[in-house]
Amino acid sequence: MIDEADVSSAVHTAIGAGYRHIDTAAVYRNEAGVGRGIKAAIADHGLTREEIFVTTKLWPGAAEWGETPKTYAETFTAFDESVKRLGLDYIDLYLIHSPHGGARRVEEWRALIDLKKAGKVRSVGVSNFTEAHINEIKAAGLALPEANQIELHPWSQKPDLVGYMHEHTIAPIAYSSLAPLSTWRAGQESAKPEAEKKADGVFATMAAKYGVTEAQLLLHWGVQNGYAILPKSLNPERMKQNLALDGFEIDAEDMDAIRKMDRGAGIAWSMGDPTKVS
Repeated sequence: MIDEADVSSAVHTAIGAGYRHIDTAAVYRNEAGVGRGIKAAIADHGLTREEIFVTTKLWPGAAEWGETPKTYAETFTAFDESVKRLGLDYIDLYLIHSPHGGARRVEEWRALIDLKKAGKVRSVGVSNFTEAHINEIKAAGLALPEANQIELHPWSQKPDLVGYMHEHTIAPIAYSSLAPLSTWRAGQESAKPEAEKKADGVFATMAAKYGVTEAQLLLHWGVQNGYAILPKSLNPERMKQNLALDGFEIDAEDMDAIRKMDRGAGIAWSMGDPTKVS
């Protein structure tokens, strides 16, 4: 996440560089800054609101952390608060941030469906949900999520979950695409083992083959697999690099090599992979 103090400038710069999908969440505590950045960029670059795709997320409440999972009514209230902070009339995609809602997961999901029916959000989905969590929705006879935002990169590929999502027409949105890089979240909390924080040269060698950066290679891997991706940077030049993914294709041999790098669970959450929540 990007701090409130930096996010307005980052969003404004990103939109100016050509980005059109802005992702935030209530728990990031930066929605107001994101909204200011969007408003300024629209004005400065002659854009319309419809040209910017905005995602934000409901924090469901986690009982295991001493929180009370949100009710149906509280989900509506949380959505309205996010919209107010963002300063927008509607949200393009609203997600349940994680499956921590437990027994209230289906209740929260029902609220998202009704938010869409009310015209307050254009699409609804989930984040960090597994097959079991989505099957709860299915068993309740409710419409399935339109998207599931999950940690996806060569070290955490989740082939079974991705296959299930394709089967049920749930779009995969990848976060932490750059997790294998030594610079990823340097100085920040994550579950990345110390031994894995040093570059092993594999991606550098592969990237050199295509004449691109390691970040471009990893992002392209996600796009080539059919995932929407969420690159994040405060550096204007890196923003441009992360957007410049055309002009090369990872060949079958390298795609197969990357497929064999899967290590299973995600490493983005310092308190443990949220897809493991029961």
